[in-house]
Order: sequence, then structure tokens, then C-alpha cells
Amino acid sequence: MPELDLDDTETGIDLGLTTYAVLRGRKISTPRFLRRAEKRLRRAQRKLSRCRKGSNNRRKARLAVARIHARVADQRRDFIDQHTTAITRESQAVYVEDLNVKGMGNRRGRQGKSIHDQSFGKFTRTLQAKCARYGRTFVKIDRWFPSTQLCSHCGALEGPKGRAGLRIRIWTCSCGTTHDRDENAEINIRAAGRKLAVETRREAERQNACGGRVRLPTRERWPLKQEPTPEPHRNNGGAGGNRQASAR
Repeated sequence: MPELDLDDTETGIDLGLTTYAVLRGRKISTPRFLRRAEKRLRRAQRKLSRCRKGSNNRRKARLAVARIHARVADQRRDFIDQHTTAITRESQAVYVEDLNVKGMGNRRGRQGKSIHDQSFGKFTRTLQAKCARYGRTFVKIDRWFPSTQLCSHCGALEGPKGRAGLRIRIWTCSCGTTHDRDENAEINIRAAGRKLAVETRREAERQNACGGRVRLPTRERWPLKQEPTPEPHRNNGGAGGNRQASAR
């Protein structure tokens, strides 16, 4: 893929449940594949539980349940592939928050099931692999970074906190700026990711000699293997020796 302008195409990504992902200038709506298939899945599992073990009807019911799960997995995989490819094509640098998906998924109730349905871990891994393949910058922000609570205008830490603050979607800072919760988090993630990318680049150049590029040897510059030349025998008349022409 061609290299893009970094200042115009870099983006932060704020992942969530209400909106799947908030990027710079656009949003990705939540698909809810498992939620939409719950009614059919509940009916198929109820039919499976009523079948006698070892019967052909139970085998058919088990295949029907597996078919529903496979369809949901295929839809989720296709959704992730399409959107990660689009993000890689339109962005030179991508900054993502490192979420504790396993810990978030252990929550009881509908929220834990919704987090597993979103599959944030697979989305992040797929996006990271595609950025590495096509030469895009990919940076993970620390999971403890207060992207939602931080005001992107003045830097004050006054945003909604804790699980009780999840219901607050719009809040106003003391400086008078009104923030959309997800858009403000994307701006903060983008700023923190840009700073971390610059620090990583400087550290890599510092480890290199004088900050210059290392020129790897090409095939023509590789040293050739030098075979030791056999020393000629002192006895000119000996077998295998190199005879010197006698001066007459």
C-alpha cells in the first residue's frame, strides 16, 4: 500500500459496547451478531435438550446448534476483516487502547456476554497484523490511561469515572468544553499514541550508531570464501610439484 500523510490520516480507536469503534471522523456501529441469533439459538438448544441421548434426532439437533454458532463466528470474522482492511488502507498510523478483554468478559449479566460478542481481542490482533504487513504504524496505549476522564481541550481529569459513569455519554468540563464521551476518548488516545510512537522511534535511533540507517550487505558485497593456496613443493622434481623453468 502507498504511504499516506501521517498528520491527516493518523487515528485513534476507542472500542466500546454502545458503538463498536470510534475513529477519527467516523464511527463503526455495533453488529451484535450473537444477540441477533439468540432467539434461534435458544429455540435450537431447547429442542436439543428434549431429545433422547443417542438418537438421530439429538444428532440433528446438535448439528443445528453448531450451524448457528458457526454462522455467528463467520459473520464476526468477516466483519473484523472488512473493517480492519479499511482502517489499514485509510490510516498511516493507528493507536489502540490495550483493553483487559478477559477481565471485562468475566462480568456477570448481559455486559459480559456483550463483551465476548464484540471480540475486541481478535479485532486488535487482526489490525496489528495488517498494519505490520502493509507498513503502517501500530501503537498500543496503556490500559490504565484515562482516555475517557481526560479533557482533550485543557487536560483536566474531570470525566465520568467507574461503572456508574458508563451511562454518561456527554459531559462538560470546568473549562466550558462539552465532550462526547467516545469522541473525546479517541482524541486522547490519538495524542497519547502519537507521543508514544515518537518516543519509540527516538529510542530506536538512539540505539543505532549516530542515528543513521544500517545498510545491510547485498549479495554482491558478501565476502567470498577464500581457499588457502597450496604452497609449492621445494623439490622441483618431486611428484605433484610445480617445476620451474631452468635458466639456460
